[in-house]
Amino acid sequence: MTDADRRLAAIATGQLAGFSRRQAHDAGISDRQLRRRVQSGVLIQTGPHSFRSAMAPVTPLVELHDRLLDIGGEVWATGPTAAALYGFDGYTLRRPFHVLVPRERHLSRRDIRLHRSDRIELIDVGTVDDIAVTSPARTIIEIARVAGRESLARCLDSALRDGLLSEDLMHRRIVALRSRGRHGLPALLDVLTRREAARGGHSWLEREYLRLLEAAGLPRPETQQVVASANGRLVRVDCRFPGTAVVVELLGYTFHRTRAQMSADAARYNAMLAAGCLPYQFTYEQVAGSPDAVVADTARALDLPLPPEALRQSK
Repeated sequence: MTDADRRLAAIATGQLAGFSRRQAHDAGISDRQLRRRVQSGVLIQTGPHSFRSAMAPVTPLVELHDRLLDIGGEVWATGPTAAALYGFDGYTLRRPFHVLVPRERHLSRRDIRLHRSDRIELIDVGTVDDIAVTSPARTIIEIARVAGRESLARCLDSALRDGLLSEDLMHRRIVALRSRGRHGLPALLDVLTRREAARGGHSWLEREYLRLLEAAGLPRPETQQVVASANGRLVRVDCRFPGTAVVVELLGYTFHRTRAQMSADAARYNAMLAAGCLPYQFTYEQVAGSPDAVVADTARALDLPLPPEALRQSK
């Protein structure tokens, strides 16, 4: 065995016995030498730019690692493939493998389902078994494009059960990514909403708003209070601040509202005004994505000062 072979063997040992063409070059082995080793049966070429020892056993995990080595650069397992690596219920590691690359990359490989994205943030990626993967939250968001609600619910339950993410993080990544043309998020939000409703008590949105108020030292409001009636129906608000006219409604996860819903909302709003209320509304995006502004607006509505240090704590 030459020194170059020893260097390459050391590299492959930490990569499930696989290596890339570039790594072989760095170790001192030329393309011609690689071809000879493939022809003699010492190596197996697993892709245009990847190889492995012919003696190593081949498993789905090894095959995935080979594909990622062959693609090289910024590439992550995602969707069903990442779900299998994380051990989400109902998913097994198998071909075709789903991988995510930056939008500008164009490539084609057998047994690969390619996904591309304009922006891939550090919070959305990680590793499992030394394989680059999208984070649990980003994986579920990618799966939401194609999976049914039952499958999504199983993924979410698996991730929460195994401590891979929290509902808070899941909501924040949805807010951060929902404006970038991703399909499936309404279904994912519906799964989250149903999970919250099944537990009873406050929704995540209500809990988060109350947490922001507490962190900023603002008064805690009464929740789920009836303040008026509209078209024969009671008008119940999410938050009412005792001793003031200020009421707050937290607008949930609905992406599109029908004309009938908009009319009902207008009737509710007018009924609150007629009852002497001072209504404020905060959206899902505002509470999760701009908490400092939500806290500041609430403080101004209550005519209370908000110290800078309290504002920093609310972020």
